[in-house]
Amino acid sequence: MSNLTILRTYALKAADKLPSSVLFRSSEKFYTIFDAYPKSTFHFLILPRLHDDAGYSERDVANLKSLLQTDKEKARELIMGLKSEALEVKKEIEEEMVERYGFKWDVWIGFHAVPSMVHLHLHVLSADLVSERMKNKKHYNSFHPSLGFFLHVDDVLSWFEAEPSYFSRMARLDTKSHEALLKGDLTCWKCQKTMKNIPTLKQHLQEEFDKVATREKSKRTVANKKRKASAEPEPEPKNSPDNGEGSSKRSRTEEPSEESV
Repeated sequence: MSNLTILRTYALKAADKLPSSVLFRSSEKFYTIFDAYPKSTFHFLILPRLHDDAGYSERDVANLKSLLQTDKEKARELIMGLKSEALEVKKEIEEEMVERYGFKWDVWIGFHAVPSMVHLHLHVLSADLVSERMKNKKHYNSFHPSLGFFLHVDDVLSWFEAEPSYFSRMARLDTKSHEALLKGDLTCWKCQKTMKNIPTLKQHLQEEFDKVATREKSKRTVANKKRKASAEPEPEPKNSPDNGEGSSKRSRTEEPSEESV
């Protein structure tokens, strides 16, 4: 089985034929699988399933470019469906973020302009790009959120609302021009600082993530202290000495002195 067509193979199978190590969740129209080579702390792929009632052929959903060459409205509906599924996955990612790390951070949802694997798939990954699987410049630049190779799903959907000429131009997804983006400099997606190599970049990204984690931990500590303080009962006010000043009328009339006992 070729690695290049493995996603199509998954899309053709029934859900109960996919191992739990592959399948994260399924619906009538989509599979969400674990990315076998995750490039972030959390990384999933959403695939349109292939069955007789799918409404599209294997060729139609070979990749984003082929989909955009089919009926425009059907293409839009499918991408909207993928996005809807992705938003559900995002919620589960955020829950896991809070459980494991105590805070949540951004999640990116998008396509590769020129994917390396056959069959349309939408990436859902945490915005950190901290992963042992990040091995080279091509890996990193393909997910850089502002370089142009990673196409955010909302940006793709906006093409459908634009002028037809603009849609046609964007839908071409020229292979040569997009692949050239992968050869660009290694720049931190957060601070835009240029890095000399992948090890340096990965160390920098880890440090950036650790800063955020430390800051969020401090916020939680402060919030917990405030919450604890607000939950503690206020101490009862102490009565002032009965010297005629500062004593309440109640304290003077209701607390007998030794002489009156």
